[in-house]
Amino acid sequence: MKFGLVPINIGIAAPEQMITMAQTAEEAGFESVWTFEHVIVPVDYQSKYPYHKSGKMGGAPETPFVDPLIALTAIAAHTKSIRLATGVNIVSQTNALLLAKQAASLDFISGGRFMLGAGIGWLREEFTAMGVPFERRGARFDDYMVAMKKVWSGDVVEHESDFLSWHGFKSYPLPVQKPGVPIIMGGRAGKIYQRIAKYGDGWFIPGAKPDELPGMLADLRAACAAEGRNYDEIELTTMWGPRGGADSLKLLADLGIARVVTVLDGSGIDGIKAIADAHIR
Repeated sequence: MKFGLVPINIGIAAPEQMITMAQTAEEAGFESVWTFEHVIVPVDYQSKYPYHKSGKMGGAPETPFVDPLIALTAIAAHTKSIRLATGVNIVSQTNALLLAKQAASLDFISGGRFMLGAGIGWLREEFTAMGVPFERRGARFDDYMVAMKKVWSGDVVEHESDFLSWHGFKSYPLPVQKPGVPIIMGGRAGKIYQRIAKYGDGWFIPGAKPDELPGMLADLRAACAAEGRNYDEIELTTMWGPRGGADSLKLLADLGIARVVTVLDGSGIDGIKAIADAHIR
């Protein structure tokens, strides 16, 4: 079982804190560190956060959200082997060409350690602030998945769609990983299973209880069969709390979960070492 930590970029009082936690995780045997993304946190919002019954995400508007790609770049410069992942970046509200360039560059400078966690987004107020329509965000996401992989191919890019008009260019450096940066789909609603089957290298499963997972994985298996995709190619990642203990890890492993990601709870370095001593070392 691989172990990750999330979020490495939120509530950070100083850059050294983030870097020290990542270095501690690497030394303790964690496989990856993950980020969350919000460009803004509205003081008030009507959109419903889908992963908590309150409909609100944790964290006040004043909570520092260090940009995920900048945070992971800093961590890449101060670590050697730990993998770097976004969990997830809101792809539908960004500039797809800029994100493709940034992802390739981060993979290049980290020696092939980056995984792009990709999500559609739920916070309409954030889309409005970014100047991007909230409507058709799913279709925009699907189009960006196809287009970004063309940027990473090294070939001349040709892509004309409802959302993009890209013609006659290349973008280097290319990702170290081939055929490109792994895309880890995030989410559990809508057309998530079809999207994973079509575009994903993995699935970051948020907020799922263990007894929900068999049904969800069966749906993913069916979507892969419909797309002619090998289900076993999809790397499965889910959230896990240390209170679940070794028995819960075995249950997840038996379901085919390859990686568990633990939420940093404020215990900092001591908490990281405690998890490593109990479950990794």
